Amino acid sequence: MSVETEPLRLPRTPLQLPRVLDYEADPKALPKPKKLRITLMFVVLGVGLIAAALVSAAIGQMQIPLVEVIGSLCRRVGLECGAAASHPNADAALWEVRFPRVVLAVFVGASLATAGAIMQGVFGNPLADPGIIGVSSGAAVGASLMIVTGLAAGSTFAIPLGAFVTGVGTALLIYSISRSRGRTEVVTLILTGIAVNAFAGAALALMTFASTTNQREQIVFWQLGSIAGALWSSVATVLPLLVVGLVFAFLIAGKLDLLSLGDDAARHLGVDIERLRIGSILIVALLTAAAVAFAGIIGFVGLVIPHLIRMLVGPGHRVLVPASALGGAVLLVLADTFARTAVPYAELPLGMLTALIGGPFFFFLLKSSRTRNGGW
Repeated sequence: MSVETEPLRLPRTPLQLPRVLDYEADPKALPKPKKLRITLMFVVLGVGLIAAALVSAAIGQMQIPLVEVIGSLCRRVGLECGAAASHPNADAALWEVRFPRVVLAVFVGASLATAGAIMQGVFGNPLADPGIIGVSSGAAVGASLMIVTGLAAGSTFAIPLGAFVTGVGTALLIYSISRSRGRTEVVTLILTGIAVNAFAGAALALMTFASTTNQREQIVFWQLGSIAGALWSSVATVLPLLVVGLVFAFLIAGKLDLLSLGDDAARHLGVDIERLRIGSILIVALLTAAAVAFAGIIGFVGLVIPHLIRMLVGPGHRVLVPASALGGAVLLVLADTFARTAVPYAELPLGMLTALIGGPFFFFLLKSSRTRNGGW
């Protein structure tokens, strides 16, 4: 006598899959910061940048009232507002010395902070920064090489081109060394940066030894970092590099969000991982070259600003990239203002100031990362 048994029926209720798979199926499921907080942050950064730029243009060895600074800007665009200049040389000081310097500080700060945000997204590591891992030093070697060989004398784009080529090579070298089994190792990344910075320092020292007096002064400028002597021609050279870098950074921001889910998840969603990483490295090198070409080695801006923005509004790169650009611009304008006004009739190296700010912050990140991961 046979006994008929009912076939096994599986429940029709959907399975509870891990949360990361929900993100793979719908990238919009990624947690997003509140819109009010984002809006408030952009308003504060925008207003802060305008205020910092106006104050930076007003103070210096020749004090110019803020209303006169606003009046000079209004007259240049054909408006009647603000106050007339009380000193005969006030307009000349503003438009030939201070405004180019302020604008260049904005561009350099935005370039470095955006490069840091992109690099941290590509490496998946908040410790990545163009200065710490050696991209800035590598770019400075290329710029200094243009000076020593005399190629920079005939073209304004020779120095940025040299910085870009060596910056790309350095970034690709760091990327290839620090990758292991599909991920970036923190210790390898930092040790590679130490080695690259040491080699770049030796190369800069060699070129300093072999150069003329005028060339030697320019190379020392790269090592200290400064925006002194900024001209409108410098601003015009940096602007297209910055615009191209920022546009491409905004275009890949969404893909960097997918990359944060892991290589397998991003590849499953149609992202070409290697193409994205190579393109991101080129963007970082372009932005770093734009900054290094006329400001020298200024470290830690790309480390501090993106991390602070990420703490405020989350890791989404669509917000992180433009916010980092604004935050980097504000930081460098304030740092440059302090550098040229802290000591009467003297100017502090800008790279030294950013290192004093970023060094302790880097130690904090290093310790917190090690504690969070339970060691290396």
